Amino acid sequence: MDIERLFVFAAAYFAVLILPGPAVTALTARVLARGPRGSWTYITGLIVGALVWFTAAAAGLTAVATVYAGLFVAIRYAGAAWLLYLAYKLWTAPVHPPQAADMPSERRGLFLAGLTLNLGNPKAMVFFLALLPNVVDLDTLTPLAFGELAATIVVIVSCVLGGYVFLAARMRRLFTSPRALRLVNRGSGVALAGAAAAVVSR
Repeated sequence: MDIERLFVFAAAYFAVLILPGPAVTALTARVLARGPRGSWTYITGLIVGALVWFTAAAAGLTAVATVYAGLFVAIRYAGAAWLLYLAYKLWTAPVHPPQAADMPSERRGLFLAGLTLNLGNPKAMVFFLALLPNVVDLDTLTPLAFGELAATIVVIVSCVLGGYVFLAARMRRLFTSPRALRLVNRGSGVALAGAAAAVVSR
């Protein structure tokens, strides 16, 4: 693929992703409360969701996405419900919570939370279904170019969200007293509830 078009796509996607939204809020809130463990499972779900939207746009499935708009609304509400559940868990969590992210059931939950949030995220839909065709010539998109763009998506999501995880984990070290940890847990719970409200209201 032409390097200039790839750069334009990467710059546009980076600009969209770097702005904190519900997905970033949920990620940083959880890292502040529970630590970074399990974060990459959540990020993987976000990546898969982004690749689904990218594939739909590349395959010209905008009309299909419009027809099944109700399904994506349901997915969005499912993601919001999961965020509310996580908010409740953080609000009621003990000061030294167990590392539950190691449990397969929670890993699946984190993956599904990331996936449903991205599939129901209007920002992702707008970028891939509306803006992508203006950045990339989809009529001449080859399998190699598709792979290059998909790899670019994976790298950008990993770098941007990995950066948020790193910063949140560093900030978490500042809170060591039981009272501070309790406040972090509850503040993170409120942030997750706010992210759920933002998802529903869009």
